[in-house]
Amino acid sequence: MIKIYHNNRCSKSRCGLEILEKSGKEFKIVKYLEDVPSAKELKEIIKLLNISPIDLVRKNEKIWKENYKGKELSDDEIVNAMIKNPKLIERPIVINNNKAVIGRPTESILSII
Repeated sequence: MIKIYHNNRCSKSRCGLEILEKSGKEFKIVKYLEDVPSAKELKEIIKLLNISPIDLVRKNEKIWKENYKGKELSDDEIVNAMIKNPKLIERPIVINNNKAVIGRPTESILSII
């Protein structure tokens, strides 16, 4: 089943959700700010995306700039920062079986549905 990690306050995330709704396919919405992924789940998402943990971080967020920017962090420390502060997780993330994309641009979602 298709899954979208969604933040309704984000316009890109809302656009991603709209693409899934128009596709007519079944999907599950994960409101990741409320239902924060575990470290294991986040690492699996990062692996599916084929990126490094730092590439999933929203580096312009105030939390990142004030607490983490410029520090030497391990991959595990970056994952833990995202779990502690889920606002740092880039969005939307769409997963379909063993494929995943960050919906920026939102049209990239079409490549996996």
